[in-house]
Amino acid sequence: MSGAPLKFETPIQDAISRIRFAPTSHNLLISSWDSKLRLYDVGSSVLRLEAPAEAALLDCCFQNESVAFSAGSDGFIRRYDLHSGICEMIGNHDDIATCIGYSDETSQVLTAGLDKKIFAWDTRMEEGKKSVFVKSLDSEVTSMSLSGLDMMVTMGALIYVCDLRNLQKPYESKVSDLNTTIICGSAIPNAKGFAVGSADGRVSLEICRPSNSDNIRYMFRCHPKSTDRRYHLAAVNEIVFNPLIYGALLTGDDEGHVIAWNAQSRKRLFQLPRYPNSVASLSYHHQGQLLAVASSYTYRQAIESLRRAPSDIYT
Repeated sequence: MSGAPLKFETPIQDAISRIRFAPTSHNLLISSWDSKLRLYDVGSSVLRLEAPAEAALLDCCFQNESVAFSAGSDGFIRRYDLHSGICEMIGNHDDIATCIGYSDETSQVLTAGLDKKIFAWDTRMEEGKKSVFVKSLDSEVTSMSLSGLDMMVTMGALIYVCDLRNLQKPYESKVSDLNTTIICGSAIPNAKGFAVGSADGRVSLEICRPSNSDNIRYMFRCHPKSTDRRYHLAAVNEIVFNPLIYGALLTGDDEGHVIAWNAQSRKRLFQLPRYPNSVASLSYHHQGQLLAVASSYTYRQAIESLRRAPSDIYT
C-alpha cells in the first residue's frame, strides 16, 4: 500500500460512499456525497472523469470499461458514458436509492432503496420500459452483493439470497448468526457463500461446497478483547474477497483498521497501518494485487463530519 493518498486537483468535498475498480483496467470509480461521480486512472494518477449530479451518490458500479451507473439520494439511477461524460436517467426509486450492482450474466442493473424495493433494470430496452422487475420487501436494504447468478441483500439482521433468474422467490432467507444489525455483506466470488459484518465488530462467514461435510460456517470478532477485557466494538463497514485467492478476505471498520483473513484456516493474516478516518469502502483490482481503500466518514457518522479527517483514497 502507498503511504500517500491519490491526488485530486479539486479534493473530494464530502463522504465517499463507494469505490470500485474497473473490470479489466486500473480505472477506479468513485461515488460520493458531494454529488459527483469520478473516474480515476490509478496507474497514471490522472482523473479521467468528474460528472456532477443533482443529488448525493450513495453507490456506483461498472457495466464495462465504457459504462457505469450510480444510485442517488434523489432515488434516481443514472447511467454514464465514461468516454463522453454523458449522463442519463434510467429510472428511479420512490425514496433514496442506496445500493446498485451490475450482472454480466443477466445484463441487468440491480438496485435497492429506502422504499423497501429491489428493481432489476434492463438498459437494452427502450426508454421508459427499462424496469423489468420490481420486488417489495419488508424492510430497507442495508447492503447488496452479486456473484455470478446469485444476489445477496441484507435487511437488519436478515440475509436474503436469490437466483437472478428467479428474483421473485429467495432460495435462502435466514436470520444471521450475528443476531444484530448487519452493516455490510459480500458474496464470495466464484463460489456459493457470503460474509456479513455487524455494527459491533463481528463477521459471520459461510462457504458452501459440493460436499456438505466440507462447508465452512463460523463467526469471529475482528479485534480481540482489550487489556481491560472489553470487546472492541468498531462497526465493520466493508468486506471484500480477493478475486484470485480463494478464501482470502479483508475487513474495514469504523476506526480505520483494514485486516486480512484466511477463511479456510480461520486465521488473521495481517493488518495494514491504521487510516486517519473510517474505512468506508474497499476494492480489489481484478488481478487481486492492488487494493484501494476509501478513508472517509460514512453516512451513519454524518453528524460528526466536522470533527473528522478529509476523505481520501489510498492504493
